[in-house]
Amino acid sequence: MMRSQTGFSIHSRVSVMMDPTLAEMGNHLSDAMKILESGKLESEQGKERRKLSWKDIPGPLQGDGQDVVSILQLVQNLMHGDDDQQGQRMQYVGEQGHMALLGHSLAAYISVLERERLRKLTTRILSDTTLWLCRLFRYENGSAYYHEDDREGLVKVCRLVINTHYEDYATEGFTMLSSKHPVIYQSAACRPGLGQHLCSQLALPLSCLCIVPCNTMFGSLHQMDVALLDKLIRDDRESGKVPLLLIANAGTPGAGHTDKLSRLKELCVQYNMWLHVEGVNLATLALGQVSSAVTAATKCDSMTLTPGPWLGLPAVPAVTLYRHEDPALSLAAGLTSSQPVEKLRALPLWLSLQYLGHDGILQRIKHASQLSQQLLEHLKTLASIKTSDILDSEVSLIEALCMVEDELNSPVVVFRFSQDSAPSSGGSVEGYFAGERDVLDVLNRWLGEQLAQQVPLSGVDVVELEDEGTCVRFSPLMTAAALGTQENDVAALVEKLGEMIPVLSCTLRYRQDFKDEVLQQASLSYIEDLSWPGLGGVRYEPRATDLDEDKRQHSVEKINSDLLKKLMELDTDLYFSGGPEFCEEKNCIFIGMATEDLDVAELVETIVSIGREIEESGKLFENMTEVVRRGIQEAELQLQKANEEKLMEEGVLRQIPLVGPVLNWFSPVQASVKGRTFNLAEGCLDSTEPVYSVKAQMNKEASLDSPKSITKRFPGQKLFRRHGAGSDSVSDTSSVSQLEESFRETAHVQANNADEAEVPEERHVHIVEETALSDQRVPEGQETESVDTLR
Repeated sequence: MMRSQTGFSIHSRVSVMMDPTLAEMGNHLSDAMKILESGKLESEQGKERRKLSWKDIPGPLQGDGQDVVSILQLVQNLMHGDDDQQGQRMQYVGEQGHMALLGHSLAAYISVLERERLRKLTTRILSDTTLWLCRLFRYENGSAYYHEDDREGLVKVCRLVINTHYEDYATEGFTMLSSKHPVIYQSAACRPGLGQHLCSQLALPLSCLCIVPCNTMFGSLHQMDVALLDKLIRDDRESGKVPLLLIANAGTPGAGHTDKLSRLKELCVQYNMWLHVEGVNLATLALGQVSSAVTAATKCDSMTLTPGPWLGLPAVPAVTLYRHEDPALSLAAGLTSSQPVEKLRALPLWLSLQYLGHDGILQRIKHASQLSQQLLEHLKTLASIKTSDILDSEVSLIEALCMVEDELNSPVVVFRFSQDSAPSSGGSVEGYFAGERDVLDVLNRWLGEQLAQQVPLSGVDVVELEDEGTCVRFSPLMTAAALGTQENDVAALVEKLGEMIPVLSCTLRYRQDFKDEVLQQASLSYIEDLSWPGLGGVRYEPRATDLDEDKRQHSVEKINSDLLKKLMELDTDLYFSGGPEFCEEKNCIFIGMATEDLDVAELVETIVSIGREIEESGKLFENMTEVVRRGIQEAELQLQKANEEKLMEEGVLRQIPLVGPVLNWFSPVQASVKGRTFNLAEGCLDSTEPVYSVKAQMNKEASLDSPKSITKRFPGQKLFRRHGAGSDSVSDTSSVSQLEESFRETAHVQANNADEAEVPEERHVHIVEETALSDQRVPEGQETESVDTLR
């Protein structure tokens, strides 16, 4: 039967089964998974109701039960929550993922079969899966243990080794270990907590765990030091201890490096030790061409495989392959079981391996290896991009850490931004940032987070290495099958990386310049925080010295809070923040990553000027209460005085209700209106008489000086940017003089080409003068007449 990419589904595969109950269960499961993935089960009305009434409070168990649709609705709500607003849906697992999920339901169904039939079926499933895995990964004559926790297989193997070395351990227990302490050796590059987990599960003291350091002089820094391991084993044997087991790596969790497995196997044979190997590089054993370092893993005593992430299969167990001749000891250690239900753990993997087939499995592993090699080749190209003069060139500062001898198919690429070759022109990197690993670490963490956010299908993440520091890791074997990573995603990753390298380089160069500029300002304090990925932090300090500590702290908090809001409203590409989440310094302003055309001096001057304005306005508001109180009192006195003058001027008869209107009809009074303004700065009342004359004069001056209002910034140029940055004619520190010169040249050309426009311009000036003069206030006593005329 031909299988198309879209037309062949679990529906069709299940429907051909002979058992109608099994086919019906498979169809229901397929429909349920599609509903949960699509998220279309809930109506729009139901979504609105859930938004209003959703609570994480468990309700009572209903007595009459619920139907399948209602239960699936509840599961969907728990899975997705409020992700509808953010557009985040469950990752599509594909048909091979559906097969793995189907295996769990089939295992529950098969477990109710008659015992003898169940035994035959589980034996077939277990033997088939074990045979396929041993052939795929070149592990001859091996047995398999399937487990959910990828550390559980190693725990069982340790029990097997203990039972092998201590014959009476099954009856005597820990008393057998007290006389001769067992020792488990593991590399310092192993995943954290592995050795502690073993000791906890085996009830062994931590003194039974020996951490073997990695190479310090020869070989990879992530490979186990074989010579030192040999010395440690000999010392332990001389002290009466029993070396039991050695845990080696075929792909360390951090950098993906492989230990010298051939030499380690020789040591284990020499000292009668068990060699266990784990790591992502074991997946390459299925390929046609495998490095000799990884091929040596086929000779080890046991290995742990994780086919789930390698092949994009959800909820499939990890597998530990091992060789041992005594089935009784394997049963005592828990590596085998007499319970048929235990053997059903292999069912999801059994179904998925058949669905993918041999070619499909190899294609996925090969595709992941090709992606890592593609990225590695691009990183080599980035690292060699230079101009003729290295001092004046911009070098791509990416240091690849994945180069290990004889690692032809390493599926892990680890790289890091480094300032070792950073250009020294235009900045002050050398000398200041030498040894500042914390700064480089936080920049690399920013780089990894940005790459993961902007190219999510690449699957890159941030990893902490002991010697190199913070790095960016690309491990397609662990992510590509689930995310669907393709070659174009790697190309997009390299493109984004090329865009971010100049930003990182400029930030590193301008960081010291920013600090120097801030220290020159008396009103700013420089905040040293090596965990901030950017130029650094500042704090505006108010100039008032007569405040107590509490008032000063409140003033600093308010000024810097308002200053941050003002800076965030500016038209600039710079990022302003209150600082990291766990920053010890408070009331600070942190500036983010810089670009090549950043004007550091203008940035600092802007911060100072805005902070000074906020401080001065704050002082004004502090005195506002007293000023307004005194102003109100003065206004009340003047109003009372004005009323008395009005009474004296108009006479008593005009104030009588019936007589006043009649008298005003025969003899109108032309009363003058005196305007008043309240000066908040001085706290006094002023006459409005000078306002009109000042307004007219200002309009006149604005009309005459209108050409000078042209902005000194070029179209599209944002704040804190130097125009034409990078050219020889522009200063590296400030662009103010260049802008002024450019403006003068533009004004001169416009003046030479517009001689005939002079007369209309003079006429415009006269019109403005006449209009401005007409805006002056009429003399007192003529207001009423003018108003009557208008009416």
